[in-house]
Amino acid sequence: MHQAAAKFEVLASHRNGASVDTHHLGQTLRTVYEGSVDKQPIPDSQVDLLLRMRQKERDRRRSA
Repeated sequence: MHQAAAKFEVLASHRNGASVDTHHLGQTLRTVYEGSVDKQPIPDSQVDLLLRMRQKERDRRRSA
């Protein structure tokens, strides 16, 4: 199923008051994520943040 069509289907069923199939919703979101976000590189700013967080974790373990 095309990503845009999948998004529209989920939104339309929710607006019409139909119950949401969480399995279908999860698969749709996973498809959209894997097709877009998952393929992009992590920005340098987020890599720096992750490295700082990791350093703080190490410092806390050493001081405990």
